[in-house]
Amino acid sequence: MNRESNFMPTPDQDVLEVKPLRTLAPMFPAPLGVDVLNRSTAPPLVFVAPAGQFPWVFGSLNIPAVRSFAAFGGQDASGGKTAGGGDQDASGGKTAAGGDQDAGRGETAAFGGQETGRGESVANGTPNVGASATGPIDATPISACKSTQPSVISLDDDDNDDDEPYGGNQTSASGRKIKRPSHLKGYNISDGLGTDSSNGTKKRPKTSNRKAATDNEISLMPPSSDPREVVEVLLMTFEALRRRHLQLDETQETSKRADLKAGAIMLASNLRANIGKRIGAVPGVEVGDIFYFRMELCIIGLHAPSMGGIDYMNKFGDEDDSVAICIVAAGVYENDDDDTDTLVYSGSGGISRNSEEKQDQKLERGNLALERSLSRKNVIRVVRGYKDPACLTGKVYIYDGLYKIHESWKERTKTGINCFKYKLQREPGQPDAVAIWKMCQRWIENPAARGKVLHPDLSSGAENLPVCLINDVNSEKGPGHFNYITQVKYLKPLRSMKPFQGCRCTSVCLPGDTSCDCAQHNGGDLPYSSSGLLVCRKLMVYECGESCRCSINCRNRVAQKGVRIHLEVFRTTNRGWGLRSWDPIRAGSFICEYVGEVVDDTKVNLDGEDDYLFRTVCPGEKTLKWNYGPELIGEHIINISADTFEPLPIKISAMKMGNVARFMNHSCNPNTFWQPVQFDHGEDGYPHIMFFALKHIPPMTELTYDYGDVGYESRGEVDYVQDFRSMEKLVTSNG
Repeated sequence: MNRESNFMPTPDQDVLEVKPLRTLAPMFPAPLGVDVLNRSTAPPLVFVAPAGQFPWVFGSLNIPAVRSFAAFGGQDASGGKTAGGGDQDASGGKTAAGGDQDAGRGETAAFGGQETGRGESVANGTPNVGASATGPIDATPISACKSTQPSVISLDDDDNDDDEPYGGNQTSASGRKIKRPSHLKGYNISDGLGTDSSNGTKKRPKTSNRKAATDNEISLMPPSSDPREVVEVLLMTFEALRRRHLQLDETQETSKRADLKAGAIMLASNLRANIGKRIGAVPGVEVGDIFYFRMELCIIGLHAPSMGGIDYMNKFGDEDDSVAICIVAAGVYENDDDDTDTLVYSGSGGISRNSEEKQDQKLERGNLALERSLSRKNVIRVVRGYKDPACLTGKVYIYDGLYKIHESWKERTKTGINCFKYKLQREPGQPDAVAIWKMCQRWIENPAARGKVLHPDLSSGAENLPVCLINDVNSEKGPGHFNYITQVKYLKPLRSMKPFQGCRCTSVCLPGDTSCDCAQHNGGDLPYSSSGLLVCRKLMVYECGESCRCSINCRNRVAQKGVRIHLEVFRTTNRGWGLRSWDPIRAGSFICEYVGEVVDDTKVNLDGEDDYLFRTVCPGEKTLKWNYGPELIGEHIINISADTFEPLPIKISAMKMGNVARFMNHSCNPNTFWQPVQFDHGEDGYPHIMFFALKHIPPMTELTYDYGDVGYESRGEVDYVQDFRSMEKLVTSNG
């Protein structure tokens, strides 16, 4: 209404535009001054509130509209109440605003989608069809169920534009301007254009609502423009931010969702890849990649909804027709996935939003998109979720490649509702993913099922778990003879070395305890998360040792406890012997120690005959930048480059005696890194060399690290992995 008025608002008052009641809809203030009209019934991708859950991202608590918005946002998940629009997650925990299940907690995010548990409902009306009950199952062809296509209204005028992030200048809680992290400079995550692969055209985001993100965007594209490198950097940044926020939350004794915080920061900073929905493969994402949070799928453009199980687009070529582009089968619904190449997927919906009354699923939104994909015969990306073996409440999501829907029907479930079923078949010619996962799980349950075994335990019981020796390539009987040991052999006894000054904590060391000496050695924070993940790379990590009063169960005793994953030494096709794991390995997880004899500088063979000699030379740039990007949360930047890196005097030879680490090959694109760790003596020049996961590592992936400036070659532009420790003269059995 344009009627004149003499009313002048004070700074503490807001002016709302008056509209007829029949068109009146709630309008919520959004970050960076973008007003979002809540017209759509579809849950948005991510709920990024300027107050409430993430007040530290936007320093805007002095804005009256923001203060009033906090009341709408609902209670925090840690407070035990449901936030606005909250769903119930599969774990049956509490709800929080805007995300998915955290691997270490039972909270659940609001504005969810498909995943539920224990017969409870979600915001879009999705039931848990897996509740225990008995009853007949009636099957009816979907063609017999007629339904008109619903009218879908997006938050923006452009279709599929509601999933784009907010961007712009951010400030920390203290008001300091937040900069783009230094380790992401040179990476252009997005040029502001989203590609619709169905017709090959590019769609420009709304300039009015997204101008802040465009104006403040910094070029982040690597020189090679490699999409794989962009995706890996994004995932590494997300996981590092999540670990750091989890560390801060534990210190402050709060239990907020660290994954949602990390995702909100990256989306607000426009740090995401593959903006714009597409049919088919996603650049930079490979079949078999694993993820631990739904937000990871979102920021790399693999699956846009942060909670919903069905991702779809409203255009197919030039036609206004919805088609499914990606589904997440998280194991909550009655999905039949025993066959690794076939998936029977259950539709979404079944319970009213405003009541607990069970209703039949409707052929609309994601269900309709799946039905249209059956007739369109377009490929659909499939992500399968399984329980995380290392975390009781967590999940591991595996990208299993492209599928097509071959059949659909409607059947009555055990809970008594009619549910849509879709049978998807995996496209041929793709690398194995879920098949490898299930194969490894069978080996873990029964190691005797593993074929081509030369020795069931190379360590002869020295390790916590057996280390198989495998050769399915040639007739080689094993590597050269060496003595398997699990502890470093120093030049002098430990008792004659400088003692380690331990802590006096009773029972266990606690986050935020300023009296803990070990925490102070590590800069004030315990270096590991509650699940044993290394938070960030340091010049030195100090674990609790024998001189500490805390118990063996202290969370600051991780690497010293030895190998905790199922490893196998295997014969490669062109690099001698290598090392890989049957288990999925999460970024930051401890893998093994480099064990051998510490050698004196005067006795080091300069002729290069000792190909198992470890030196602390400067590792590659990716290893040096394995940190959390403190600029994003307003913390001090600590830059460690090749120019400032200082090697340690320790040198370890594993030629005559060693452990599984001696079989790790070099790669210019490694998935592990070495970290100095101290716990049993105080001479920092001679620490333990521990290996941690640089990124999420799928099962049966070779474990590699960057040898640094010595010990490897590069052939042309190809990342050629050369094993200088497994030449033919060394792998011949000596007896």
